[in-house]
Amino acid sequence: MSVSTAGTGAAPCRFAHYFAICGLDTETGLEADELAALYQWLEADLRGNEPDSATKGENFDQSPLRRTFKSKILAHYPETVEWNPFDQDAVNMLCMPRGLSFCTQADRREPAFHSFIITREDGSRSYGFVQTFYEEVTSGPVRAAMQTLHHMHQAERAPPSSSSSSSSMDSLASSLEDGGGGGGGGVDPPPSLAAPCPAPPSGGGYDASRDTLYVTKALCLLAPVPFMTACRRFLAQLLRAVTAPEPPPLPLESYVHNVLYEVPLPAPGRSLRFHGVYEPVVCQRPGPGELPLADYPLGDAFALLGVENLLQLYTCTLLEMQLLLYSQDYQRLMTVAEGVTSLLFPFQWQHVYVPILPPSLLHFLDAPVPYLMGLQSREGADRSKLELPQEANLCFVDIDNHRIELPEDFPQLPNMAEFREEISDVLRQYGISPNGGGAGGGGGGSRREEEDGRNGNLAREEQEVMERLQGNATLERLQALTRRTGVTVAGVDALRGGQGGASRTPEEEEELSNAKLSVQLREVFAGRFTAMFSDYEAFVIHSPDLESWLSSREHMHNFDKASFLSDQPEPYLPFLSHFIETQMFATFIDNKIMSQWEAKEPLLRVFDARIDKARLYNVRAPSLRSSNYQRCTRLKEAAQAIEQRLLKVDHTALHPHLLDMKIGEGRYQRGFFPKLQAAVLNTGPTNNRLAHRTSSAQRRREQHPDHLTLDNDLKERYMQEARGLGKRQPKLSDLSPAVIAQTNCKFVEGLLKECRMKTKRMLVEKLGREAVELGHGGEASITGLEENTLIASLCDLLERIWSHGLQNKQGKSALWSHLLHYQGREERLETQQGELPASGPERRKSETSVGLPYLPVSVLQDMRHIQSMSEIKTDVGRARAWLRLSLEKKLLSQHLKMLLSRQGLTKKLYKRYAFLRCEEEKEQFLFHLLSLNAVDYFCFTCVFTTIMIPYRAVIIPIKKLSNTMTTSNPWVCVSGELGDSGVMQIPKNVLEMTFDSAFRHHTHISAMFKCQNLGKLTSTQLGHDNAGLLAKWLVDCVMVRNEITGHTYKFPCGRWLGRGVDDGSLERVLIGELLVPGAEEDSGRGSRTPELQRSPSQTRRSSIMGGRGGKLTSGQIQETIGEAVNNIIKHFHKPEKERGSLTILLCGENGLVGALEQFFHHGFKSARLFQKTVFVWDFIEKAVAYMESCDQMGDLQETPEPLGLTCHSLCRYANAINSTRRSIGKDGKFQLLVCLGARDHLMDQWLPLLVECPVLQRMYDDSALLRDRTTVNTLIGVLETLHHFHITLEASLVKGVDL
Repeated sequence: MSVSTAGTGAAPCRFAHYFAICGLDTETGLEADELAALYQWLEADLRGNEPDSATKGENFDQSPLRRTFKSKILAHYPETVEWNPFDQDAVNMLCMPRGLSFCTQADRREPAFHSFIITREDGSRSYGFVQTFYEEVTSGPVRAAMQTLHHMHQAERAPPSSSSSSSSMDSLASSLEDGGGGGGGGVDPPPSLAAPCPAPPSGGGYDASRDTLYVTKALCLLAPVPFMTACRRFLAQLLRAVTAPEPPPLPLESYVHNVLYEVPLPAPGRSLRFHGVYEPVVCQRPGPGELPLADYPLGDAFALLGVENLLQLYTCTLLEMQLLLYSQDYQRLMTVAEGVTSLLFPFQWQHVYVPILPPSLLHFLDAPVPYLMGLQSREGADRSKLELPQEANLCFVDIDNHRIELPEDFPQLPNMAEFREEISDVLRQYGISPNGGGAGGGGGGSRREEEDGRNGNLAREEQEVMERLQGNATLERLQALTRRTGVTVAGVDALRGGQGGASRTPEEEEELSNAKLSVQLREVFAGRFTAMFSDYEAFVIHSPDLESWLSSREHMHNFDKASFLSDQPEPYLPFLSHFIETQMFATFIDNKIMSQWEAKEPLLRVFDARIDKARLYNVRAPSLRSSNYQRCTRLKEAAQAIEQRLLKVDHTALHPHLLDMKIGEGRYQRGFFPKLQAAVLNTGPTNNRLAHRTSSAQRRREQHPDHLTLDNDLKERYMQEARGLGKRQPKLSDLSPAVIAQTNCKFVEGLLKECRMKTKRMLVEKLGREAVELGHGGEASITGLEENTLIASLCDLLERIWSHGLQNKQGKSALWSHLLHYQGREERLETQQGELPASGPERRKSETSVGLPYLPVSVLQDMRHIQSMSEIKTDVGRARAWLRLSLEKKLLSQHLKMLLSRQGLTKKLYKRYAFLRCEEEKEQFLFHLLSLNAVDYFCFTCVFTTIMIPYRAVIIPIKKLSNTMTTSNPWVCVSGELGDSGVMQIPKNVLEMTFDSAFRHHTHISAMFKCQNLGKLTSTQLGHDNAGLLAKWLVDCVMVRNEITGHTYKFPCGRWLGRGVDDGSLERVLIGELLVPGAEEDSGRGSRTPELQRSPSQTRRSSIMGGRGGKLTSGQIQETIGEAVNNIIKHFHKPEKERGSLTILLCGENGLVGALEQFFHHGFKSARLFQKTVFVWDFIEKAVAYMESCDQMGDLQETPEPLGLTCHSLCRYANAINSTRRSIGKDGKFQLLVCLGARDHLMDQWLPLLVECPVLQRMYDDSALLRDRTTVNTLIGVLETLHHFHITLEASLVKGVDL
């Protein structure tokens, strides 16, 4: 046995990712649940009334103890995990789906356990395990509020009235409420049916003077792997520690920290023991050749429903019908849902999967797609009153009453009678009745009695004897002697032998029994599919290469269904003919085809290995087609593997231990879960020897990044097809023209629907929180999907649209083939006419009215850009690049409309039923694509990062105040998020003249250069060598345009370049802003994003110096600094892909540098004799000179060490800036000092030195902010908030500074 650990760096291998606490937030108090208002709104809307006319407010006719209130996540640890962000809303909703529940001391307060699943868009899952219990309410305001609500209830109470509604959603909502009215005594539910939020009392009231108020609280553990049994035991021990009369051995933080950071996932085929509060907990994982982990007790699912009902549910699941589970107990919903899906091996459920449907998401039941959902009922609810939106294709499972309602006319499983009998035999071996009806919590008493002898449980009298003998030292010595001499003591040895391992508790025996039963039942189901699909590989139609398969998989057959069905026994055909049309089977075949180019899916690998083994032993000869039932032969082997791992543990995790905690916080108080110390739970151990271990999945991702991306694209496509298209291919049994036409019509409708969904989801993803506030969050949940994945999915959809109904396939990309045909036709017309025929509608003028020449825009122009990119080798790649470029330029809809306007070409390439020849659907399709112009994409610029792109830079001087040309040699260096262009010399006096709309001429310097893609442009360095007589130059701005994407950036300057003018700078760093089209541009491009900050201009400097702009007040200056720091903090709290440029927030017009410059200029004595301007940098230099002179005289040696080190750092930084070879002015030097100080977190340490320096009194007025100690201390506190962030500066800012 070895000891294992898991560190923070190995979180993919950690047993648990989060620990959360959910309950009543005493600070916000009671917040009524909004479901009642939602139901009233729905009722008014469905009846044709105005929704606003629906009654608002709380329902005071109902006792406050019967109502539910909003719960909140009180704490969760750690704050976040990089690969699995904490979804607070989802966890809160699923921990307490019906919110908080209150009761008094007169009511039952049994704790309850349930679990849940969070499924993300990429298909990955997180498993939640929740222990719910009642905790006394000690908050006076909450108790007073409950008392007030009770008084209002008594005042408003009215006799019950009955009303009916034809609305299915209204009846659904009403049936989910408790049975009976507010009065009368209710019956408490039995403990076995206790829900995580137990039903509040049905009668009685609340009196704060005599009653004790209790409220539900939930402890939740979020894990990447469904170790349900282990998590349940751990949480139960935590709750036991809270309710025990004595405090636990260690603080609860030690156990939570241990399970979060020090307990690893067991390796495949291994078992692991870790320690709870009182007892060890054991978990195990199946080996690579075994069935995947499924820790939910499958025997409980059969005990609840019975074999017959569960097999009917299983059949409906295989045929992808709508499945609705109904129970009072959340854990029963999870047990049945997880149980039936674990039996699908080697297939997987591909559609909506919500085992616990919160009441706020009841509208999900309206979805016209297959789903598997679980709905909580309340005691006394009448099934006949539960009118669901759709019941034609619904399988309704009433778990508590052991009933199932099936759709009409669906096929049965092959060999159903023999299959049922084999399952029943396995259940009987473990004491479970095949007829079901048990509690489902442990199998019942008969099962336990039958297993007593086999599992080593002792009779009561024998157990008492053993307990007395265990502490007898004399007996122990006697036993040791008898073992050495070979003599046996029959009675004691018999007792010990009957115990069969005295260390195993009844709970451990039950866990072992459940695990063995579950795996044997699953082996029976897996054996059926192994027999039915043992030769499926012979009918898979493989593709010669990956790209051709991806581009044509929509209209090509991947599986020879007709041949497969003709090769099956006759009794199998009714079921198999339906099953091979499902999405889960289509996905399984696609995974098989994909295994040619990448590693097999785990389920597929295990399934194929079993088929190979069956062939090896000639279980079924290929030529033998018999319907004879074959029993599973792996039951004993599977049970032994489970038992061996659970009884002989392979690894033991580190024991919980004391942490470095604050003394006096979180003291033990019986019955109350303490407030845990976040400081010790938000970070794991740093000296862990396995901290850098990665999981096998992560290693595969690192080794095959292309395969991973491709896999995500496929999964995205599968999900969309599951929601939209349904069946992927027509049935082969009926190929009449009417059926073909109907099938193609469905394909067209499905493609249009998918386009609408994808464009909407892309808009929601870009709009982010704003879209959620508009109500789109529930309809298009895109959490976890990257923008690039969405765009790649859109490209795939467009490829499938262009592949639909092709006359003749030409090339691997149907879209690029169409574009090439269009290009050939247009170029022939161009040759004949001598001009571009599309020059009218496809040309657009320049993005700016001054400085830049017109940029021609057309389909052909963008095609030529793509064709010139040598980095792209395939037609599929060129089509994707062209689509990305068009989307980034907001011309996708316009370009495709132009492409499809050549109707003669479209008719030549496509059949009549093709999507592109359906006029109405085509117009809607283009309209959906047009909606993407509302947001900005950089999907071309940010993906093709290595291509060479031509840029045009234009330097525009201010003609009225300076020379329009210069005798010096100007240069420019453009920087972006991907790099910089390097210094590019511009030939002097290279003048261009342009005219604006008013025919005013403008003279400027323009230059073209080509360099590797710079990404989004952020800054530009502009300078010259100060040569000649006309060296001084007042520059208005610099314009830079990407000649491929058309993006134009303006870099405002408004400052002089030259010696003896302004601050004497010969170069400046300018911050850019992306220009957007004006009102005169194409209406389809009329969207606009918020303007970026730009570089400070002469106008702002005049404002600082007290010129025409006027001085800012001290309050305005402090507000500006606060906003600048807040913007930087917000920058780091955004997702990395949404952050943008930090340079803009530092050096932009409203950036940190400008704000501090205003602070330093306040009260600054800048005007001196002969009007010589003094700059802030002059003050910095004099302060540094004073400090250096004090250092030479030894005065600094007497100062405290930290202060002395800070003095040295300020002097070192200032001298390094002064000694740089760059010809930056004094304002530029101050900017550089602020940037370096912010990066190295030194600005707040330098300020006290400058305040204490005697130079301050000579250069600043008494009213200056820098001489106000309170204001300076406030500024220091504001700057200290930046210490939490790692600030990285662009190379253009710090170039030439040697520190």
